Amino acid sequence: MKKLGRILALLLGVVVLVVAAGLTYVKLALPNVGPPPDLTLRPDSAQIAHGKYLAHHVALCVDCHSTRDWAKVGGPMMANTMGKGGEAFPPELGFPGHFYAPNITPAGLKDWTDGEIYRTITTGVSRDGRALFPVMPYLNYAQCDPQDMKDIIAYIRTIAPIENAVPKSEPDFPMNFILNTIPHPTEGGKRPDPADEVAYGKYLITMASCGDCHTPVDDKAQPLAGMDYAGGREFMMPTGTVRAMNITPDPTGIKAMTRDAFIARFKGHEKADPIAVQGSDDFNSVMPWSMYAGMTEQDLGAIYAYLLTVKPVKNKVERFTPKSKMVAMK
Repeated sequence: MKKLGRILALLLGVVVLVVAAGLTYVKLALPNVGPPPDLTLRPDSAQIAHGKYLAHHVALCVDCHSTRDWAKVGGPMMANTMGKGGEAFPPELGFPGHFYAPNITPAGLKDWTDGEIYRTITTGVSRDGRALFPVMPYLNYAQCDPQDMKDIIAYIRTIAPIENAVPKSEPDFPMNFILNTIPHPTEGGKRPDPADEVAYGKYLITMASCGDCHTPVDDKAQPLAGMDYAGGREFMMPTGTVRAMNITPDPTGIKAMTRDAFIARFKGHEKADPIAVQGSDDFNSVMPWSMYAGMTEQDLGAIYAYLLTVKPVKNKVERFTPKSKMVAMK
């Protein structure tokens, strides 16, 4: 028995050493995506304008990196806050730690090279080599055309600088180790010809990260298999719980919606003032309608064309549950 005990103790010691070595490797050797590229942008006005379009209406960089007015439906960007960062993604909203959108105005990025910004956007590795939590969808941006990402960088270099110190993000255990395993090197993709509507729509919907919100997840925030774009993912709002809608071509999704109706659903928010949230049970949504509304009809139509090709999933979603109803259900 004593011999067996010694053997078990030895095996336990070996396991502990292996685990410790693995954690040390993950913490110290990863992420390993290589150095930032030697990149100095000299954009023309057309590239800056294109970057602005992508940053405001497709990739939506200014969505998370500005202050959103949650007193209005869709949380439109508040004036004079563009790019200043600071929006929090805390455990109360289901995140494994405390994460903050950094300041991406020239005041926040003044010491960054274009190559360092590019590496961060496309691999999720910050200037100091730190892995970022993919609330910034760098795994999606990694699939985009490098020129599109460069145009975005060119644009954000031109926005008004705002001095704003943002807290450092702090992932919880074990996410502080898992984070280092997520970034990986990428060569990017190629923007399809807009004439190929389905391929172009897939490209746009990837950059817009629509699947991140419209695909339900498990208790570990991993997408549920076979439920792409099927809706049902929950988001806690001050006035209740809002759920992403089913946007597959199923009768419980967008099957009955025409192309024109789909485009109009977005463009209706382009000039309309966002609706104010009046009462404690009023509907609100994380969907940044006022930003996506600026997308061209051609681009919105391409996204619609692509969505018609995804697998239909039967999933009827209750869009919103008021806070008072949630309390009553408990």
